[in-house]
Amino acid sequence: MINEQELQQLVEEISLESFGRPFRHQARINRRLKTTGGRYLLASHQLEFNPLFLKEENLHYLPGIIKHELTHYHLHLLGLGYRHKDHDFKVLLKRVGGSRYAPNIGQGRRQQRKYLYQCQKCCLKYPRVRKINTRRYFCGRCGGQLRLVEHLN
Repeated sequence: MINEQELQQLVEEISLESFGRPFRHQARINRRLKTTGGRYLLASHQLEFNPLFLKEENLHYLPGIIKHELTHYHLHLLGLGYRHKDHDFKVLLKRVGGSRYAPNIGQGRRQQRKYLYQCQKCCLKYPRVRKINTRRYFCGRCGGQLRLVEHLN
């Protein structure tokens, strides 16, 4: 696992190599990031990274994630479209070879389904995280009555 100082140095190197521009702000590790590889903070221009991608077995994903966040950083500072939907972002990200999405490293992104409902007419199953009111909600396919089939803890 690499530390914050090594991360800062790596981000500065990738910025110069891939973008031809220096990274003059701080790169940090944020242990609260769970579903993303990193993020760019607009107000402070800092980059934060998920510590799971700094582990030895996931280090090969790190350059793509760093390039993704640096794309946000450089475009924002240049006053160009820095958001995911912007053309400038998509073009620059592709040019530098950054990751478009955070790779799935087996981190639990989905909540476990606790309730299973089934339509009494067409037998369509509805797995749900939260309990629903079966007198208020009906089957989306046929309009039939829903019934709780299974409750898992």
